[in-house]
Formats: sequence, C-alpha cells, structure tokens
Amino acid sequence: MSRYRGPRFKKIRRLGDLPGLTRKEPTVRSEQSGSSQKSQYCIRLEEKQKLRFHYGLTERQLQKYVRIAGKAKGSTGQVLLQLLEMRLDNILFRLGMAATIPQARQLVNHRHVLVNGRIVDIPSYRCKPDDIITAKDEQKSRTLIQNYLQSAPRKKLPTHLTLHPSEYKGLVNQIIDSKWVGLKINELLVVEYYSRQT
Repeated sequence: MSRYRGPRFKKIRRLGDLPGLTRKEPTVRSEQSGSSQKSQYCIRLEEKQKLRFHYGLTERQLQKYVRIAGKAKGSTGQVLLQLLEMRLDNILFRLGMAATIPQARQLVNHRHVLVNGRIVDIPSYRCKPDDIITAKDEQKSRTLIQNYLQSAPRKKLPTHLTLHPSEYKGLVNQIIDSKWVGLKINELLVVEYYSRQT
C-alpha cells in the first residue's frame, strides 16, 4: 500500500484536525442527524488512520514502528509517538522550516537539509539529542527554508527543539516529552488495533 496522495480535506473532515497534512482550514460540514454508534474496532481504526495520515506513513511503515515500540522499554504507545516525532521530516515541520510534513519530506528528498553537517535525504531518519539541522549552503535551499519560516505563523516551539532562524538552523535538545506531541490522539488505541491484528 503506497503513501496517500488523495484529497486531504476529505481525510481531515473524517478524522479531525491533522496539522501535519495541511495548513488550510477545511470547511466544516454539519453532522448528519441519527449517526449510528461507532464500534470499538471503528474507533481504533480511526485513531490508527489519524496517526498514519498525519505523519504521512504507509501501512507497512507504521506496523514497523509499532513493532519497534513494542520491543523498547516503557509504554508502547508513548515510545511509538516518540519514534514518530523524532523523524527528520516531522522535526523540520515542528521547527517551522516547512509548512507541512509532506513539504518537509520533499525538502529532505531533494537534498536541501544537513544533519550535523552531512546531507541526509531520508525523511524517516531518526534524529537524536544534540543533532543540528541546517539548510544546505546553497542559495536555493536557504531561500526555500527562509520562505517557509517567514510564511508560517509563529507557534510555540516544543521544549525539545531550538530554532535559530537567522542561521537556518535547528537543534534537537532532547527526546520529546509526550505533552508536546502535535496531534491529539489516543495512542493506546493504535497499539490495541495492531495487537488484535496478530
């Protein structure tokens, strides 16, 4: 199953706010009267889809992250969110160097981003504390990132990140704390969804 490239607002209207997917506000449609009660399976599936579409993952990638989180110490759900939040494309988005996660993925794929002075062209690269993320020393790369930084509305930066906009540089201070995750989600339902699949 490949990455979703269909209408984004359709997904947002169904699943709720997905800040990593688009900056535009969807038109709100009135709820249909007499909507049926959702089953537990449906609720778990929607939480899984929300996580998948927000971070722009394929089904196989998300399954892999759930397996890795299951083997790590600590709560599987919390570890899963930390793994996803520490992806390079998500870090660029959270720093404001890209307007959306798909835009951040494109910046990385087109080799506009350096991590610790080396070009990284893998959006799923897992950032670690003390990683320094910068724009490549080319006019095109710096102009792209500068445009994103100027056009993006200033949001409060999570405590695990530091941004130096004049130097086109971001710093990962630590592993993300769960309260700073940019998506309202019940990660335990996602873990439950996959545990019932096996």
